[in-house]
Amino acid sequence: MPELPEVEVTRRSFADAIAGARVHGVYLGKPLRWPLGCDPRTLEGMTITEVRRRGKYLLIGLDSGAMLLVHLGMSGSLRFALALPEKGKHDHFELQTSKGVLRLHDPRRFGAVIYVAGETDPVARKLLGGLGMEPLSDAFTMERFRQGLKSSRSDIKQLLLAGKLVVGVGNIYASEALFRAGISPTVKASLIGLERSSRLFHAIREVLSEAVNMGGSSLKDFSSADGTEGHFQTAAKVYGRSLQPCLQCETPIRMLRQGQRSSFYCPRCQR
Repeated sequence: MPELPEVEVTRRSFADAIAGARVHGVYLGKPLRWPLGCDPRTLEGMTITEVRRRGKYLLIGLDSGAMLLVHLGMSGSLRFALALPEKGKHDHFELQTSKGVLRLHDPRRFGAVIYVAGETDPVARKLLGGLGMEPLSDAFTMERFRQGLKSSRSDIKQLLLAGKLVVGVGNIYASEALFRAGISPTVKASLIGLERSSRLFHAIREVLSEAVNMGGSSLKDFSSADGTEGHFQTAAKVYGRSLQPCLQCETPIRMLRQGQRSSFYCPRCQR
């Protein structure tokens, strides 16, 4: 699933190129997770003003004050170019503009493109209002992070994945941040002391920043809107390395299931 680094890399790969583009037409393929929410012809003639990100949502601003909320789901990816190859069976949305074509490719169709009147629109508030702190922004503070840990009843890994305290720390990045902080994924969040919570706070920022700089993680078929693949997976210290020696102490890395996700950790380095 594309997480914060992949979504941010995607945003950066086409945001400047599409800004100022006028919408000429819209193509809808098979239904996605949620409907578009408007007649596609409503978008024709509008101008794209900017592309922002909130959590794992891309916010494509329009000159009318409205927005398109784009979520890549489990397997989605965007492409933007002056011209693209003929649409395939997994291409389910296309925005045709004066500067090029923006296309959503989504084999599993868990992604979505949703039209909202603005950030105060009830649909936008429902999807964005409950999201946690942005870990790469000034809104991510040690005080709020510490308070969130102390008030939680969840294991720390599950809390990070939930997105209510901090957004975008997906499975890969949670495993890597916990390894850097020396914290086991099964520790109760409320039991993590000040020193270790500080290490985790900084580790989250470091891991996500490095992942963005490396173009995200391309474990299956992720690539940015210009077709570039990510390389963070090559730098992972624990994720995907079950039974391989820890790069710090040589203890075999373990894997356990938490909910529906696999957690990778070093039983010696992480307590």
